[in-house]
Amino acid sequence: MPRTDTDTNADTTPQDEPRVTGERADLLEALTHHRTMLRVTARDLTDEQAGRRTTVSELCVGGIIKHVTSVERVWTAFIQDGLSALGDVTDMTDEDWAQRADEFRMLPGETLAGVLAAYEQVARRTDELVRYLPDLDVSHPLPEAPWWEPGGRWSARRVLLHVIGETSQHAGHADIIRESLDGALSMG
Repeated sequence: MPRTDTDTNADTTPQDEPRVTGERADLLEALTHHRTMLRVTARDLTDEQAGRRTTVSELCVGGIIKHVTSVERVWTAFIQDGLSALGDVTDMTDEDWAQRADEFRMLPGETLAGVLAAYEQVARRTDELVRYLPDLDVSHPLPEAPWWEPGGRWSARRVLLHVIGETSQHAGHADIIRESLDGALSMG
């Protein structure tokens, strides 16, 4: 008997998309969960609120989302392209650091909708990479920097765990900022 969309056990995976199970499914589920928690902190905010600092730090909800978007974009590029995706982190100019600082704030002309759309686009690309990457053990050397072990390498799996950790940590930061802004809670 052919399956229909109303079958409770019907596989909803499109024909050209691999069915994701096991470790990959777990990684995607964790990414989805923490991304959702981060996006929830921005619900119903205006652009001005998304750019407002509510603590002594430079962080704002919109800036945190921009930063997490950049982190995910760079690290998934590292999975595909290796060291060249990270650039030379030991030789950053003042302009490089200023650009990096701009990731943490809403700049004139930026909107929360635009920031969230960019995040969604990067998330889709990451999810696609996780689905289609032939091997999660593929690895690349890390750049020489004081914050990494000398001669260190990260596998795709390790990179994805790092992205999950970054997203989770920054979702917590955003939750505190949002609560300081208007009392709203991600889990409340």
